[in-house]
Amino acid sequence: MNEPIKLLQSKNFKSAQVHIPGSKSESNRALIISALEGNNGTIHNLATARDTRTMQSLLNDHGKIQDVLDAGTTMRFLTAYYAVSNEHKVLTGTERMQERPIKILVESLRELGCSINYTKEDGYPPIETVGFKEQLTDKLQIPGNVSSQYISALLMIAPILPSGLTVELTGAIGSRPYIQMTLEILSAFGIKYNWSGNTIKINHQPLKKASFTVEADWSGASYWYAFATLGIHGGILLKGLKDDSFQGDRDIANIMSDLGIKTTFTEEGAYLQKIESASRVSIDFIDCPDLVQTVAVICAAKNIRGLFTGLESLKIKETDRIIALQNELKKINCSFRESEPGTYSIIPSDLPDRVEIDTYEDHRMAMAFAPLSMKLDVTIHDPGVVEKSYPEYWAEVRKAGIEII
Repeated sequence: MNEPIKLLQSKNFKSAQVHIPGSKSESNRALIISALEGNNGTIHNLATARDTRTMQSLLNDHGKIQDVLDAGTTMRFLTAYYAVSNEHKVLTGTERMQERPIKILVESLRELGCSINYTKEDGYPPIETVGFKEQLTDKLQIPGNVSSQYISALLMIAPILPSGLTVELTGAIGSRPYIQMTLEILSAFGIKYNWSGNTIKINHQPLKKASFTVEADWSGASYWYAFATLGIHGGILLKGLKDDSFQGDRDIANIMSDLGIKTTFTEEGAYLQKIESASRVSIDFIDCPDLVQTVAVICAAKNIRGLFTGLESLKIKETDRIIALQNELKKINCSFRESEPGTYSIIPSDLPDRVEIDTYEDHRMAMAFAPLSMKLDVTIHDPGVVEKSYPEYWAEVRKAGIEII
């Protein structure tokens, strides 16, 4: 689905229930840990996301060249996995993937004793894993405010290292819930760990056979919060979501209490109900950067002024999400700019009657702007990008009663 689609303005839903698929973040971690264990257990409710399908395919592919496409977690997790598994692989990806830095992870793996080469530009994919003869250290320092995927990649291989691993996170820690997610999934496979202050220690120990069930994806749920708050009535049940999730994007339920939605958890999932919105919000996204686009669009559509912090990692995502947001929000008369170092102000104005949104090869741009169709006609270019994390998205939007042409 690469031709543009047009979502016609629809003030409310015909269907009040949405099935939320399995979490891509949990699925990709569980697949790596299960592979390290020997694949003796079972994983239930795997994500249908292309990133997860790519991870499964490559883990079963015995060829030397491994193309991760545009999957960041797949690139970083497989780099660590192949490096310590003594597998000779070349990991490559799309043009954008080859622009996303991997130096911190590669240098850390080299410190451990892994042999890894860059095949083009130093610090960026493609990379070649050559071998792992002996562990040279059991302690690493890594900045806490870089991509948590580097940290998670190292933690997942820690139990099989002959001397285990202690990781000291320097400076502020970003995306903390994603690190905790990794540790919790390791725990489900029998691994004991200690996280004290900025130091995480995992001793050498056997991974155990496990039956692991992936939770419903809170990242995917966030777009339905947007549909609910921008619609007239808002009542919608998101099936499968749990209150006690360790996914960082669970925070959307808290954030939305100021943006016009009350969340009530039932045995079936999360029920969303409209309430009054605040006129201004101040939100720190350090633990949930994937929510920024969704919340920015909500603020623009509801004329809510916002101050956003914790956006440091957005520049190295599927696209530079700061620039992408600035460009597309401008189309709906909303300013999004850095008002002071590290703080972005969002200043809305009157919405137009229609808008055409470019997606920058970024799945979250497409899904975050789609709920604007509660207010105006929205054309989405390259809508197929949603395959990366939520292939069912447009089908679910149609089921909800929004007309797509």
